[in-house]
Order: sequence, then C-alpha cells, then structure tokens
Amino acid sequence: MTTTTIGITGMTCGHCVSAVRSELSGLPGVETVDVDLVNGGTSTATITSSAPLDAASIDGAVSEAGYTVAAS
Repeated sequence: MTTTTIGITGMTCGHCVSAVRSELSGLPGVETVDVDLVNGGTSTATITSSAPLDAASIDGAVSEAGYTVAAS
C-alpha cells in the first residue's frame, strides 16, 4: 500500500469534498480517499492506493472536480 497526501485549494463545502473524493477514487488502484476540508485555506486529501500514483493523474482528477492541487 502507498499513501499520498496532497493539498487542495478552492474547496469550501461538503459538496467540494464529495467531488474531490469521487474523482480521486476513480483513479486505478485507489483504495481509500480521506479529505480534510479547510474552508478558505488549503484542504488535505490522503489517498491510499495499491501502487504509487502518478502526479499528473492526481492533478487531472482534482482539476476535473474543479479544484487545484496546491504547490508543495
């Protein structure tokens, strides 16, 4: 198992959390997605997957949900 933690900007509500969780859960190999909402700040998503995830795939999924991965 691999755990990846990313920051996400632009999230403000439970619907945002659901949208991000849904998109990230659709990536191949993803087992669980936990999102910690920080309204008006940088929220955190912790993704558990069977293999390391490609950063471009994560960025694409978060973008598809309408948000942006925070620069690390």
